[in-house]
Amino acid sequence: MLFWLNAAQLVLYIGLLALLGQGVLYIIAGQRRADNLFYQLFQVLNRPWVALARWITPRQLAPQHLPVVAFCAMAALYLAVTLAKIEHCIAVGMEGCR
Repeated sequence: MLFWLNAAQLVLYIGLLALLGQGVLYIIAGQRRADNLFYQLFQVLNRPWVALARWITPRQLAPQHLPVVAFCAMAALYLAVTLAKIEHCIAVGMEGCR
């Protein structure tokens, strides 16, 4: 169980950092972000999360807001997985989680 919680936490952590990196480059690169190689890499990494955000949001939401929705949803999932991991470690004893 701990392995799967750690794996889920890692996947969410990588996705959150990629979305954060894309947001920083969105601000820094400005209008030339479409030409930025790293911004394009972040877009490829974040495509599944943004697609999931598109699926859970209404169609009236503007496409440029989808990464923010994806970030918030992933942050909530990360918090839930972290709390489940803490609960699991308390249940099995702390020696099982070292």
